[in-house]
Amino acid sequence: MPEVRAALLIAAEAHLARRPWSAVRMGEVAASAGVSRQTLYNEFGSKEGLVRALARQAADGYLAGIERVLARPATDPRELLRAAADWTVAAARPGTLLRSLLTGCWGDPLPAPRPARTTAPAQCRAELPLPGPGELLAAARDRAVATLAESTPPRPDPRELARECECALRLALSRIVAPPVVGGAGAGRRRGRVTGSSPRAGGR
Repeated sequence: MPEVRAALLIAAEAHLARRPWSAVRMGEVAASAGVSRQTLYNEFGSKEGLVRALARQAADGYLAGIERVLARPATDPRELLRAAADWTVAAARPGTLLRSLLTGCWGDPLPAPRPARTTAPAQCRAELPLPGPGELLAAARDRAVATLAESTPPRPDPRELARECECALRLALSRIVAPPVVGGAGAGRRRGRVTGSSPRAGGR
């Protein structure tokens, strides 16, 4: 049932926010969601299945968030790309599933989910392969291109727009991996153009 699945994922996220995944117990997650431990296993198959579902939800939420940010009204597409980059950095804060998905760096508090197989229909979504960092970034770029192409008149050149979106997201990823030093050299320049490209970014 979608409602039960959603409640279990919310409960699992809450437990993961407080302790390492190795210390999270399935019975505790089930109790927090108000269902039996067996119901949790019926839905996700195992603790690995649950963490894969959490990671998949984080990936889907990130892609949906990119679309929401880029759908905002703006006169300059570069403003939207800067907003998407800033949102990516904020969403991928330390300890989040999104950070691990974008960087490929797993460990405490969350180990990399292992692949598994299942024939249970309710568990199939959780068993799909998780996107690697490059795949997730490419999916975000493609979402960004599709959203900006529809909302930014005149229609930009698709190849140029794809390059601009790729640059913006990769710069965001570099800020996640190596955060800028507060007050350091170049701090005053961080508000410059996200893409570092020509003034006709995004077709303008």
